[in-house]
Amino acid sequence: MSTPVKPVHDLPLEQPPLERDNSYISAQDSSDKSLFAPTAVAPLEFTDNPEHKPRPWWARRAQQYGDRFPRVRRVVRYIRGPQQPVYMSAPVSFLERIPPRIPVESFLRRWTQPLTNPFIVSLFAAGYIIGLAFLTRQSWFLTPADALIGCTATYWPDEGTCGLGGSACMPSSNTPFDFRCAAQCATVILSDARPVGTEEVAFVPFVVGGGDRQEGSSGTYRGDSFLCQAAIHAGLISESRGGCATANLIGEFTDFVGSVSNGIESTGFPSVFPLSLRLTKSNAYRYCADMLREAIIFNVLASVLLFLVLRPRPLVLFWSLVCLGYWHISLFADPRSIPPDLEGAFGDFLPLLFVSYAIWRVSFRYCLPFFSEIPIERAIWFLPAYWVGLSWKITFERLPVDRLLGSDIKERTGALATVIVLSIVIFACVVNQLRVMRKTGWLVWYVWRYAIAGLVVLVLAMLPGLVFRLHHYITALLLLPLTAFPTRLSLLYQGLCLGMFMDGIAKFKFDSILQSPDVVSITRPILIPQANEDVDPTRCTSWEQLTCLPHKFDNLRFFYTWVNQTLFWDGFPDTDEGWNGFSLVIDDVQQYVGDALNFSLAALEPTITHFFRIAFQKDGATGDSTKAATLFSNGTWVDAAPGPA
Repeated sequence: MSTPVKPVHDLPLEQPPLERDNSYISAQDSSDKSLFAPTAVAPLEFTDNPEHKPRPWWARRAQQYGDRFPRVRRVVRYIRGPQQPVYMSAPVSFLERIPPRIPVESFLRRWTQPLTNPFIVSLFAAGYIIGLAFLTRQSWFLTPADALIGCTATYWPDEGTCGLGGSACMPSSNTPFDFRCAAQCATVILSDARPVGTEEVAFVPFVVGGGDRQEGSSGTYRGDSFLCQAAIHAGLISESRGGCATANLIGEFTDFVGSVSNGIESTGFPSVFPLSLRLTKSNAYRYCADMLREAIIFNVLASVLLFLVLRPRPLVLFWSLVCLGYWHISLFADPRSIPPDLEGAFGDFLPLLFVSYAIWRVSFRYCLPFFSEIPIERAIWFLPAYWVGLSWKITFERLPVDRLLGSDIKERTGALATVIVLSIVIFACVVNQLRVMRKTGWLVWYVWRYAIAGLVVLVLAMLPGLVFRLHHYITALLLLPLTAFPTRLSLLYQGLCLGMFMDGIAKFKFDSILQSPDVVSITRPILIPQANEDVDPTRCTSWEQLTCLPHKFDNLRFFYTWVNQTLFWDGFPDTDEGWNGFSLVIDDVQQYVGDALNFSLAALEPTITHFFRIAFQKDGATGDSTKAATLFSNGTWVDAAPGPA
């Protein structure tokens, strides 16, 4: 009786990537080049051995259908690929394969071999940590913490937070405020619309006024402008280096002039606002420049040295990239707060390491070690993509679909075209990886697992009351298993995805894939330290109005009578939603809260234009308001446009 012929390496018929043999991980240090050879597999020959188990019913049924439809069988066999998984060989250097075959890779390996000693790598790591500490200290901790403000810092978050007449946001004194801004504040935009008179300002920097610039000082800005963006608009600080400035409060001001300056377009407002400010250059602090540029140079050089000169083992190299990327984002590129939140960064670092180990297991260990013999190509394919992913704030956040929300795609200019282009690029990359999977026999193994994941995502997206948010760190986690093949494009994809993952966790922590609508806004105004702190945090603020109360505008109308200078509006709609009050906003400042149906305008200045918005209230919580109606100085009344503000 003949015995079955076993495969050469005795591999199982179905071996998932998580259980692959790890013996080739240390191929960098092995002289046995046969480790990189594709696995030779002899066909299995089954006999009439009584111990041989019969095929399952579904296999027999598939055989029957295959006999009836031979063309379908051929298509299925083509898609399935080889029954035995085929392991790809290590890539050969382009420079040494294409004439004139310059041996640059072997030359680099030979001359830098003494520097790959683990002791030297350890000294480099210690020196890097010390240098990073000094760079962080000079960047953030030589300036008083109360002078460091974020890109969205403002005296006046919005009318709902500031109370009647803005009393909760009026500073207690007019003392000048010296502040320091970080770099790249001009790229921060309003993710949700904010009304300024009759305009709806969205997806742009929020600066109101500043066009009346005078010699020796900036123009006059409305008190709710973002301070750092106003300072950039005034030319007092740099977008690339940040800087210091002084805010001088001047109280009530009328007619804020809009203009375009230093890449920022400010919005005009032809009415009165109770808080305004002018900006001047500050000499109060010595260290005003943001160290982001120096940090990028420092970390890029460190990553290049790791890839080309020190060349540690692949696993050590992977952990070095994880740590370098995470702390670069947390301390310099895009920290969660200003100054950086070290407590939060260290709190998320340990969970990040556990997830990174899973990334190594399912993806990196099947690709990165194969490029150990060609360090130059490994650096060329991996590092640029890695730094593009780490620089998410500079690269992808400037695209008009940075939040991947349907509302953004509809409202933002160029969003649909961007989605189409990105979809084509991603589709081409996925098709290429599917081709590699089919060629190596892993396509079916991946397809049914990702099909299950797709069904889970579909169910989550249909849950009511929540917004499905595919964060870029989740996108990276979903794509990384598809790159577990030793190809150059897989190495490029791994660099991009690892950078995206590091940026997402360092900036937003492990944010949920399902979020309430009030959390989706990413540009919430931050009250600066000089403002009054008696603000009720439980109020239904402008960025939370998506879920505060139902929106009803059909039955809420208001009109003006010139005879007695009184504004009237309709009563509550005939519903069971429990409305019990109104909130009246005049010139973007809340001026009345109550259940009356009229409001006297006798105290308003009759020679300027005024804007009016009104909203329902329920137990003090304010819903969305109407759009603004306008009362011109000549007595002309223009009704509000339909829909919410």
